[in-house]
Amino acid sequence: MSTSYDAVIIGGGHNGLVCAFYLARAGYRVRILERRDVVGGAAVTEEFHPGFRNSTASYTVSLLNPKVIRDMKLADHGYRVVERPISNFLPQPDGGYLKLGGGLAKTQAEFRRFSTKDADTLPAYYDALEVVADILRDLVLKSPPNVGDGMSMIVDALKQGRRIAGLELEQQRDVLDLFTKSARGFLDSWFESDAVKAAFGFDAVVGNYASPDTPGSAYVLLHHVFGEVNGKKGAWGHSVGGMGAITQIMAKVVSAMGVEISLGTPVASVLVDGARAVGVKLASGEEVMGRTVIANVGPKLLYEQMMAPADLPADFVKRVKAFKTGSGTFRMNVALDALPDFTCLPGVGEHHQSGIIIAPTLDYMDRAFMDAKRDGWSTQPIVEMLIPSTIDETLAPAGCHVASLFCQQFAPELPDGRSWDDEREAAADDIIATVEAHAPGFTKSIIARQIHSPLDLERKFGLIGGDIMHGNLTLDQMWAARPVLGHGAYRGPVKGLYMCGSGTHPGGGVTGAPGHNAAREILRDGSMWGKWRGRG
Repeated sequence: MSTSYDAVIIGGGHNGLVCAFYLARAGYRVRILERRDVVGGAAVTEEFHPGFRNSTASYTVSLLNPKVIRDMKLADHGYRVVERPISNFLPQPDGGYLKLGGGLAKTQAEFRRFSTKDADTLPAYYDALEVVADILRDLVLKSPPNVGDGMSMIVDALKQGRRIAGLELEQQRDVLDLFTKSARGFLDSWFESDAVKAAFGFDAVVGNYASPDTPGSAYVLLHHVFGEVNGKKGAWGHSVGGMGAITQIMAKVVSAMGVEISLGTPVASVLVDGARAVGVKLASGEEVMGRTVIANVGPKLLYEQMMAPADLPADFVKRVKAFKTGSGTFRMNVALDALPDFTCLPGVGEHHQSGIIIAPTLDYMDRAFMDAKRDGWSTQPIVEMLIPSTIDETLAPAGCHVASLFCQQFAPELPDGRSWDDEREAAADDIIATVEAHAPGFTKSIIARQIHSPLDLERKFGLIGGDIMHGNLTLDQMWAARPVLGHGAYRGPVKGLYMCGSGTHPGGGVTGAPGHNAAREILRDGSMWGKWRGRG
């Protein structure tokens, strides 16, 4: 038995929902097939202990594109983001702390406690970063030039390179530095304080299984600052109701437009007939036919588990095999009966509403990576803790809290043949102990905990290697080369097959940009391009 649609989307993550919106707006008949029993992919809010709800994977907002928010009218349906009062709070080894954010003057005052020079340098650093971030914002909703498309590729490349060519020489040097240097190399050229460099360097290892000394890690730092919250560039915030509130609203919007969302409907394989994707086969054996097949899953999952090698070009199979995944991420959620009380800053304060970063120096981050390569993880891991219940009382019972623990440098595959199934509890204990060292009593305050090792992230969310980005953000896997050169403009190597997930430009994070851009290319290729063009 089979049913036919204009578009069949594999995976109900946020990008799949965004893609469905633009296609449905153009008149397409769309069906989304989601393996889990909840829509949203990794952007979901779930109860992990009776009475305690949290964003169980993706956990904070900044990168969701303003155009997507406007076009889908998310705010009209209850979308609301509360900005953090300060960005981050970093306890220091000497018993002090550093706060980042809350405005330039406030951050400069903090920096002066560590380095007058760094405080004075900060405005120029922000200006330099903002110039490059603006270029990224300009490119986010543009499809990369597709190598192999002849003159159109040349024209697209020239158009997109115009912004960089128009920069002053010093600014072009900053662009080069950010795309090629290590985070340490880049930050050393600006700042002298270890604490200040750590405050900015943390972004370079988020979702990046690498040392801050790894060439190219400076770009990952940049990737995390091109977003905005409520019109404020570079800000981060909390989605009221958790990240699942965003995707539930998106699902409501597209359902009202006629999009069919099928939950608990895993796709087994992509059907190919005559070198063209014609639909999918479900795990149940049912076939769902579509004029276009759109994958919201990552490239490794799509091409290595859902397609036969015989249906793909041999060189493409080789390139996908070499596509690097594994973000080194370990994700926990904990239910608490009290807020953590930090030795360096006792009592309740704005720091509880920020990102609490336990990674006081770049050397600390480097050691965590080296330990992970050797042992699987560090006994002093990189930890970011957010406590969203401090501003969203819907997440926990009165007097209690939920906290997200987003931890970096955990080997995607453990050395010596060990399994995360056997080691996940020990790793979680080390994470809790790391927080306990800065906030005595934290361990006793834990009512329950939910653990997502890299293997758990793969099994639960389909993130191969536990990679929250769907693939490493390295220079050879960005822009026109994401996921493979010649297929960077959302079109797969088989006619009728498209990609709309984070394994395409501009990469990971809850942006909606891949979904937006893929829909544009699908409509450009199809008979309904005129409807898209008329609506923007």
